[in-house]
Amino acid sequence: MSEVPVVARGLVKRYGTILAVDHVDLNVEPGDVYGFLGPNGAGKTTTLRMLLGLIRPTEGHVELFGRDPLVEGARALDGVAGFVESPRFYPYLSGHKNLELLAAYDGGGAAARIGKVLDLVELTPRAGDKVGGYSHGMHQRLGIAAALLRNPKLLLLDEPTTGLDPGGMRDMRAMVRRLAGEGMTVLLSSHLLAEVEELCNRVAIVRSGAIAYEGHLEDLKRSAGAGYRLRTNDHQRAEAIAAEETGVHDLRRDGADLCFTADEESVGALSLALAARGVRTLALIPETVSLESLFFRLTEGGAGEAVPPSEVQTEVVA
Repeated sequence: MSEVPVVARGLVKRYGTILAVDHVDLNVEPGDVYGFLGPNGAGKTTTLRMLLGLIRPTEGHVELFGRDPLVEGARALDGVAGFVESPRFYPYLSGHKNLELLAAYDGGGAAARIGKVLDLVELTPRAGDKVGGYSHGMHQRLGIAAALLRNPKLLLLDEPTTGLDPGGMRDMRAMVRRLAGEGMTVLLSSHLLAEVEELCNRVAIVRSGAIAYEGHLEDLKRSAGAGYRLRTNDHQRAEAIAAEETGVHDLRRDGADLCFTADEESVGALSLALAARGVRTLALIPETVSLESLFFRLTEGGAGEAVPPSEVQTEVVA
């Protein structure tokens, strides 16, 4: 069995004339916290469904630890768990009883792990309560507990913090960090830039169903050049001069300051151009490039994803 958690090649999903996923390639390595990032409707959930074998791709193929879910069926999901969209449970049963039922289906000693996973997601005090009385955040945590029953090597989470309050988002992120610290590979789908920047070491950014970037987050930041904040004695003329420089990107005004990204050579050229035209530089301050500016540069102007109503449903792999 391959040790590579996820390899996807040329994934395509069409619904009639609508191209929802457009030749997506993904490479998730062991130990990654891999961010699958894109605007709402960009094709993330459809791609996750194809990764798990829940829907059939129009073109392309997937391997999970070297196994194709469409060829090997449920056996391809050994060592894999997670949920697509929000997890669902029997609302009239307790959290513990829901996990007991899932453990019985899964076998392999899953029942013995119920207490441990409830402790991990901090639901032990409420494990005996009916799930119908759980908050949204508690549902999400129970979904992760259900996934962890399988003792997975790869955990797939689709927008796990959506709908959570700030405290719930903080707790969910802490849990993901803890799992990653224990050596679990995590594929995290999200449209929240801060979440991905905080948690992930590698990312795929999707636009209109196609990959705009795939690789290390730090490499993406380096490739974009550094960010700078410029203050001059004439910010209007400085902005006009900077706009003429081809190596200056993401140009915007912040009060009297001019913010932009550029490589060192382009910054030098801008400094010379300002001086040559009589604009004095009062301050030039390097700043860390934000994922937000890179994200909008890569995804601005994307079209939405369309999914037939018959396929809009929650899937839990646990």
